[in-house]
Amino acid sequence: MASAVPKLHAPAVLAVVKSIFLQPTRETARDAVHHALNVLEPRFPTVAAKLRAAEADVLAYLDFPVDHWRSISSTNAIERVNAELDRRAKVVGIFPNTASLLRLFTAVLQDQHDEWQDGRRHFSQQSMARVMHPDGSPLLTNPLTEGLVA
Repeated sequence: MASAVPKLHAPAVLAVVKSIFLQPTRETARDAVHHALNVLEPRFPTVAAKLRAAEADVLAYLDFPVDHWRSISSTNAIERVNAELDRRAKVVGIFPNTASLLRLFTAVLQDQHDEWQDGRRHFSQQSMARVMHPDGSPLLTNPLTEGLVA
């Protein structure tokens, strides 16, 4: 969103948007979105339109337990994985072919997956049990992938 406004106004726009993620409840977060839309609409209609279109995605973290909110409302985990992939790729330097790059990245991502499964990163097994059915399927459904055939 910051790229849609002049650099001078970017910090103020980001502060308005970040205030959404600081709310303690779903209702106050929804109110914060509507407040942000009211504030942004007159001066930055493109940013307001983007926020309006992404409202459901912006508030999706609220479907999880409260102690998960901080971790899933940020992109730190994704940035960490990308940094690890970049670090490993720089060690190799030049890859002889695409398959070798894919093998390395697959190994790194499998390692990350194992750490997540063991609960060493972000969420413990106890906290994940609160968002899973007893059969191991997700308690929460993703409307973007519902109805897709694997």
